[in-house]
Amino acid sequence: MGDGVNREEYIVQMKQISKVYSNGVAANQGVDFNLKKGEIHALMGENGAGKSTLMKMLFGMEQPTSGEIVINGETTVLSSPSVAISKGIGMVHQHFMLVPSLSVAENVVLGMVPKKGIFIDKEKAIEITRENAEKYNLHVEPEMRVADIPVGMKQKVEILKALVRGAKILILDEPTAVLTAQETEELFRELTTLKKEGYTVVFISHKLNEIKEITDRLTIMRNGRSMGVYETKDVSKEDISRLMVGRDVVLNVQKDPAKPTETVLKVRDLEYVNEWNKKMLNKVSFDVRKGEILGIAGVEGNGQKELIDMLFNLNVPDAGTAEVNGRSIIGLPQAKIREMGVSLVPEDRMLYGIAGTASIEENVISDRCAKKELNNGPLFKMSEIHKLSEQLVKDYTVLCKSPAQQVGMLSGGNIQKVVVAREFSNDPALILADQPTRGIDVGATEFIRKKLVELSRSGVAVLLVSADLAEVMELSDSLIVMHNGRIVAYFRDAETLTDEEMGEYMLGLKEQTPEEIRRVCHD
Repeated sequence: MGDGVNREEYIVQMKQISKVYSNGVAANQGVDFNLKKGEIHALMGENGAGKSTLMKMLFGMEQPTSGEIVINGETTVLSSPSVAISKGIGMVHQHFMLVPSLSVAENVVLGMVPKKGIFIDKEKAIEITRENAEKYNLHVEPEMRVADIPVGMKQKVEILKALVRGAKILILDEPTAVLTAQETEELFRELTTLKKEGYTVVFISHKLNEIKEITDRLTIMRNGRSMGVYETKDVSKEDISRLMVGRDVVLNVQKDPAKPTETVLKVRDLEYVNEWNKKMLNKVSFDVRKGEILGIAGVEGNGQKELIDMLFNLNVPDAGTAEVNGRSIIGLPQAKIREMGVSLVPEDRMLYGIAGTASIEENVISDRCAKKELNNGPLFKMSEIHKLSEQLVKDYTVLCKSPAQQVGMLSGGNIQKVVVAREFSNDPALILADQPTRGIDVGATEFIRKKLVELSRSGVAVLLVSADLAEVMELSDSLIVMHNGRIVAYFRDAETLTDEEMGEYMLGLKEQTPEEIRRVCHD
């Protein structure tokens, strides 16, 4: 789509870029993507639309099959990230690439001089970090260990790392996925300052409000192709959704009022100190009842991950109890926990949710292959397995060639649908849903959210952990806020809360008294 700009004004031109993998999957087909100096440009599209692949090619992590990349008027082969960095391109990945045991300053200068012998010159590293933090208005604590700093600061360290290496073009992949409303506001102020100074930012996000607020132009991708370039101010959120998924998407979840009954999950006084001697769970107590969604909101790193780990025996608490329908689940083998009706949608789908080299079929039946209906002594009942996996692929709208396809070859949204197809279809009593829609497209997000509501209304107990504030507030019937390993607020009705108020609780600026929490928890 023409946007009335002379080619000379573009500092990056990606022309007719195609990327076809050896298995024949075409991730990009004839894509044009152009950047102007001093703009914040959104790149949007469902998972599998090809935007990550396009940006990996701009950062030299992958090579195009055809097409050309022009940087500052020169055709360039970006054969590696170091070549991209030398051309002034930096990328901040969704999952930070920081070394937790090193200080902020050591992370900022990692791989660069200064050194004293074979060691990093710490004083020089601190000086470089301080100077650049001041210069770019990105306030960080140079001497603190990365493991001990809040997630908002980690984001700044990543951006600082790229700028110190000379980046004039910053690619930010889902930069606000783990930030509160206040931290997002601060990041936006910093990005606006960088823009005014002539820096260019590519902003990959699924959050339509943020796209509308911070970006100047947007490129929308669908099925590996560009659906056009738009001035952000000229398109509505509904227009963007339609262009991304090719249909209208309900952005607000419709749900009947919950009618919770008996307690399914009862957690009392869970405590856990991690390997760095930080108390991640501090006397955490709550109930999840049949027929309700209990949401846990909080900035990442405040104990939510550790809590889920304890409930599915990925780790063992130092103290406290957790029971499902009156039976303890602490330290039980995962197969036993599953037998008690507990399903897990894990935070990291690639690590804990799937076996990437196995087929879709093998993944969806992996939790039930010992059951009589699929297993006849030493032999599997293959016709039953085929029938079940085909039905699940259909019910959960998994976009694939067939259930025999390798699951690792699917897009992020479709991999997540495979995970939820397995976890939601096994008649669960309790679903632990940890970041169930992180980094997936609008269409898959809508589908998974609707399924969670549907299951809860059919009598399943749902514990939902999400860093997406809108998601946790819309889906939850009751809501807990965690900060520093403690429950600092408990609401029976999330609908009256504002983002700002939630942000104050999430940042620890505000908390309820223990009596208030107990009263809500046990009323």
